[in-house]
Amino acid sequence: MKVYAISDLHLSLSGEKPMDIFGEKWEGYLEKISSDWNERVNDDDVVLIAGDISWAMSLENALKDVDYLNSLKGTKIIIRGNHDYWWQGITKIRSSLPKNVIALQNDSVKIGNYIFCGSRGWAVEGSPDFDEHDRHIYERECERFKLALASSEKLRVEGDVLVCLIHYPPFNVRKENSLFTELFEKYKVDKVVYGHLHGKGVNVYPRLNKNGVEYILTSCDLVDNKLVEV
Repeated sequence: MKVYAISDLHLSLSGEKPMDIFGEKWEGYLEKISSDWNERVNDDDVVLIAGDISWAMSLENALKDVDYLNSLKGTKIIIRGNHDYWWQGITKIRSSLPKNVIALQNDSVKIGNYIFCGSRGWAVEGSPDFDEHDRHIYERECERFKLALASSEKLRVEGDVLVCLIHYPPFNVRKENSLFTELFEKYKVDKVVYGHLHGKGVNVYPRLNKNGVEYILTSCDLVDNKLVEV
């Protein structure tokens, strides 16, 4: 079993919000992702999608985009991003998803010797425009991540690989510690997959090892619309 990751697909297969208006990186991007995905992924592999899955405003419309994911090979594990407004009520979402699409929310799942846990996260201290309103959400999201990591501990045995999915970068542009990175280190997370960042002006570290944890950026426009092997 291999594990791959990508994020920020911003699907809108109904055509309501085409992504090519955001620049050349987005022209024909889904065709590029699909081609790379189906060439490399086998049915017993796992693909992590770290948020911003669909522009849809309702679950009903988002399921049209989920059908696209369902058509691709492998088991897909998804978390909520800041633009996933359709993500309301995890029980209803899970009951509506195809068998090979797994939604994580403050919890974890084990496949083979891999444990995957995740939550949305939030902007951290030292990020542009971070204010007291953000602090409240940031601290709340950290509590949610504690639940996810506590859940993973119950599943973990020696030799397992613990991979966390978080939509927001878990550190600021200076790569300083945050409540998230402290949690990842405390729980001995092996790898963290994140996204959210876009554009030419982003200070990109595709892979960063920080205090024994590997952080992997997966925003599709920043990884040439190709899956990243975890």
